[in-house]
Amino acid sequence: MPTEILMPALSPTMEEGTLAKWLVKEGDVVSSGDLLAEIETDKATMEFEAVDEGIVGKLLIAEGSEGVKVNTPIAVLLEDGESADDIGNAPAPAPAARKEAAAAPVAPAAAPAPAAPVAGGGARVFASPLARRIAADKGLDLAQLTGSGPHGRIIKADVEGATAAPEAAAPAAAAPVPAATTAMPAGPATETVLKMYQGREFEEIKLDGMRKTIAARLTEAKQTIPHFYLRRDIRLDALLKFRGQLNRQLETRGVKLSVNDFIIKACALALQQVPDANAVWAGDRVLKLKPSDVAVAVAIEGGLFTPVLQDADKKSLSALSAEMKDLAARARDRKLAPHEYLGGSFAVSNLGMFGIDNFDAVINPPHGGILAVGAGVKKPVVGADGELAVATVMSVTLSVDHRVIDGALGAELLKAIVENLENPIAMLA
Repeated sequence: MPTEILMPALSPTMEEGTLAKWLVKEGDVVSSGDLLAEIETDKATMEFEAVDEGIVGKLLIAEGSEGVKVNTPIAVLLEDGESADDIGNAPAPAPAARKEAAAAPVAPAAAPAPAAPVAGGGARVFASPLARRIAADKGLDLAQLTGSGPHGRIIKADVEGATAAPEAAAPAAAAPVPAATTAMPAGPATETVLKMYQGREFEEIKLDGMRKTIAARLTEAKQTIPHFYLRRDIRLDALLKFRGQLNRQLETRGVKLSVNDFIIKACALALQQVPDANAVWAGDRVLKLKPSDVAVAVAIEGGLFTPVLQDADKKSLSALSAEMKDLAARARDRKLAPHEYLGGSFAVSNLGMFGIDNFDAVINPPHGGILAVGAGVKKPVVGADGELAVATVMSVTLSVDHRVIDGALGAELLKAIVENLENPIAMLA
């Protein structure tokens, strides 16, 4: 019987995508794991693989088609002995269960979605052979995952970013998370705004999936997260001197540390020093994380990514620098996999390189906070002996979710970040 290949949900927030390129043509024989197409999501361009073997009978969606809804048939796969004439006679399959978009990126490792019920109440789990091999290698329970393939089948994309969770973590992992809205933010109707500018020259810019997602999520964040803000000035002279010494020593290895590398490390260590602040909001509970997974805002054309540096407290500055450069480069090419930009408990947004002295950043749910970093500038300061001196000072603002972190706890976290940056050698201890 012909099998419909459906538009997959390649990320938890994906509701539609663009079929950028077919990697097969009608008549091609494919096996499980073969690449079928390149699909643009709201965040990245990803390769989509076959979960069954057969012959490509018909391509239903043309290359370059935008706004293709998840679970829309995009091609038909034939078995041996079938022909394209059988396509119209095949009964329509039951639509695969769609994943509900979460209000914020939740790392697949931390919160695997519960498996969809199997028809008839049985315990059988449908998964591609490749997905089963990856799951076996990683010790994953396929029954704890929801498949995004045809008929809810579990495919490679569903398992490659997941990790096995302990039994005790199951209740927290299954905690309900508020669903994100993909509706555009409230405001004047399009027609109303167009009328305001009749007779004035303008260019209409079509919103792509990324811009729509950013608009919806940040509006939701400001409307639902009770932000409060803590501000500090940080003296950078010791850090800049230490950075210069390290870079001279690392030059032969091709390593050049940035101030941002030190900031990431300082935040990661601070989350370990103030563990109660290493937490995220999960609908009806708070999840207190053990690892320091720090997200970093990266500007790309038309939007931004927040790739996550996992276990940042345990990594050397040179390792963090190399990983950040790699993630940023692939983010700009929209080549990050979902597990590389979902999760984390804290974020850093640095606009100092653009000459911004200070600003307030919007929290990226479900994170508990985000550090907005301004430029380091020369300023007059009063020394410990009361004498006036000149120092390089950087202004930072910590935006905090008051549901997760109270004022005193937030102040303790920011104090730890400041102390780490003003005493950089201690970060290597």
